[in-house]
Amino acid sequence: MAAGLEFVPAPLDRSAKFYVAGHRGLVGSAIWRKLQNEGFGNLMGRTSAELDLKNRDDVFAFFSENKPRYVVLAAAKVGGILANNTYPVDFLSDNLRIQVNVLDAAREYGVERLLFLGSSCIYPKFADQPIREESLLTGHLEPTNDAYAIAKIAGIMQIQAIRRQYGLPWISAMPTNLYGPGDNFSLEGSHVLPALIRRYDEAAASGATSVTNWGTGSPRRELLHVDDMAAACLHLLEHYDGSSHVNVGTGSDVTIRDLASIVAGAVAYQGEIEWDSSKPDGTPRKLLDVSKLAATGWTASIGLEEGIRGTVNWYRENSTALRR
Repeated sequence: MAAGLEFVPAPLDRSAKFYVAGHRGLVGSAIWRKLQNEGFGNLMGRTSAELDLKNRDDVFAFFSENKPRYVVLAAAKVGGILANNTYPVDFLSDNLRIQVNVLDAAREYGVERLLFLGSSCIYPKFADQPIREESLLTGHLEPTNDAYAIAKIAGIMQIQAIRRQYGLPWISAMPTNLYGPGDNFSLEGSHVLPALIRRYDEAAASGATSVTNWGTGSPRRELLHVDDMAAACLHLLEHYDGSSHVNVGTGSDVTIRDLASIVAGAVAYQGEIEWDSSKPDGTPRKLLDVSKLAATGWTASIGLEEGIRGTVNWYRENSTALRR
């Protein structure tokens, strides 16, 4: 094993170069805000037009020129059930290339601390609940997003391989379903909560008497506000060094049916809520065991109804500029 860096849990250097890959996305923008609020004064971010992370030569050139000390890899091609099920090749190929390029370049140019972000979809469809980190690779994946899941599993494996071969104190975190300011509210690419917010807000504005949602409404989902996720990321960078990825969530969940009711209330929609059981439900339940994270001293602080109200307000203020 090559000589690695000895990591002692401590605050990161607020003056060091810190690259947030994917700083315009839902997670990346929240991490950027958190780092700014915490006094990091040398943040670096590039839009996809400025730096295509799928282009290996360009990624290596960026790291060679800038040599960041810290990196959060939040860049990814993401989407909901429809997008994942329709374009599996894109979700597999694009994410693998992004991850391999950034991680290889970060290792080549001496990044000290790196956090790789994945997703709770890495776990088997019928994993025991709540899902522990050890459930990884113990069963079949949810087929509607297996390509994306495989890409993220590969990222976890690469972080573990880098730790073994090079001794670097790099880590991985797997968030549950995220929501909040900066989310994707497009018709084809959104996840369940932003899709519900857009659907019910438009229904309330038009005076629609009913709204029909996909599936039965019975699946349960754990939802974490993206500002909580950003706080957890910084906490892990400063307090955790282990080969295992770490689940990041709230430790509680809600049915999609109840979630729809909360959203309807937040946008003041008063019509009927209906369900199309001919459409797929997706994974029946995804509740993460967050005991490993809690053992480091961190727990979520933003309540679901509070977070949804804030997200609705953000959506209404920014809807004209969002992806439609």
